[in-house]
Amino acid sequence: KITAVAQTPLLWFRLHFCARSHVRRQSWEGGLFTSLCLAPPATCPEPDRDVSPIQFSSVDLSYITQGETALQRALSILQQHTSWQAETLLDAGAAVSSAALPGLGKVFRAEVVLAVPVAQLHRELFERIEQMPQWNPTLSRVKVLQRIGTDTLVTHEVTAPSPGNLVGQRDFVSVRHCGRRETAIYLVGTATHVEPLPLQEGCIRAESRLSCIVLQPLAGDPGRTHLTWLLSMDLKGWIPASVINRVLPQSQADFIKHLRRHLSAATCP
Repeated sequence: KITAVAQTPLLWFRLHFCARSHVRRQSWEGGLFTSLCLAPPATCPEPDRDVSPIQFSSVDLSYITQGETALQRALSILQQHTSWQAETLLDAGAAVSSAALPGLGKVFRAEVVLAVPVAQLHRELFERIEQMPQWNPTLSRVKVLQRIGTDTLVTHEVTAPSPGNLVGQRDFVSVRHCGRRETAIYLVGTATHVEPLPLQEGCIRAESRLSCIVLQPLAGDPGRTHLTWLLSMDLKGWIPASVINRVLPQSQADFIKHLRRHLSAATCP
C-alpha cells in the first residue's frame, strides 16, 4: 500500500499545468541573481498520455502534486530578494551561501557553471538517477520505487557509511519532480512516505524538506550550464545545529566536485 499526503482531482491538475513563468537573468559584479515572474496564462495544449485518467491513479496524482508544490515553493524562494550569506568551505568547487527562511529553517544555495549542456545534466541527475552511486561515493544506493509519467519519481536513497562521519548513515524516501519554465529545467525533491518500506538497519531515516536544482543554459553559450541548488534537510537524530550547518553546505560542494569529475571523464575520448 502506498500512501501520500493529498489527492487532487485531475481537472485541477490539468489546469495547474497551464501556468507559465518567465526567467530573466541579470548579472552584476560579484555574482548572479535569478528573478522569476509569472507570465499571463498560456493556452493549454491538448492533453497527452501523461494527463490521462487511465494512466494515473489518485495516488499517482498526489505524488505529482507533492512535486509541483515543492517546485512552487522553490520558485517563490528564487523570486525573493533574500540576503544570502556566504559559507566558508574546505576545497570548495562552488559558491555556497545560506539564509534562514520561514517554514524551512536554514536553506543552503550552491551555484556553479558546468561545461556541459542542460540536457546532459538532466539525464545524469534525473533520468539516470539510479546510476548516481557509480560516480558519487557519498551514496551507496539509489532505487526508483515508482515512475509516474516522465517527470515524477518516488525514490529511496541510502548514504554510504564513512568512518569518522559526524552525521552517520542516513536514508531518504523522496518524491522527485522535473519542471520546465522557458529554457530552465527544475529538478525538485521533497520527503514522502511509502509503506511498507522498512527502516534500513544502521540508518536513520532523514527527510529532505526541499531540494531544487535549477539548470539554466548560460547566456550566449548553450553548451554550458549555470546550476543553482537549494537545499534544506532534517537529518534527524541528536546532531547539534552547528554540525548540520557545516555538513550540508560541504556536502553540496562535494557533490558538485564529484559531478564535475564524472562529466569530465564522460567527455574524454
